[in-house]
Amino acid sequence: MIWLILPIEVLSSSMLLFLVLLHSGKGGGMSDLLGGGSSASAAAGSTVMERNLDRLTIVVALVFAFSTITFGLLLDA
Repeated sequence: MIWLILPIEVLSSSMLLFLVLLHSGKGGGMSDLLGGGSSASAAAGSTVMERNLDRLTIVVALVFAFSTITFGLLLDA
């Protein structure tokens, strides 16, 4: 069973790292490099894009949390 959880753990942790880096912070972040600029026409689309990025980050974080708990319980048993 550990061989099933370990790839999920590694994949979700790397995806979570990538998604968190895509978020714009106080200074803009890496999302500015991918078109999350502050122009007037892109501002309307960037809010939807940011909202979808938030949702995807939450889903990946939940997968990471559950796989970490499961992995810990399997190693403890």
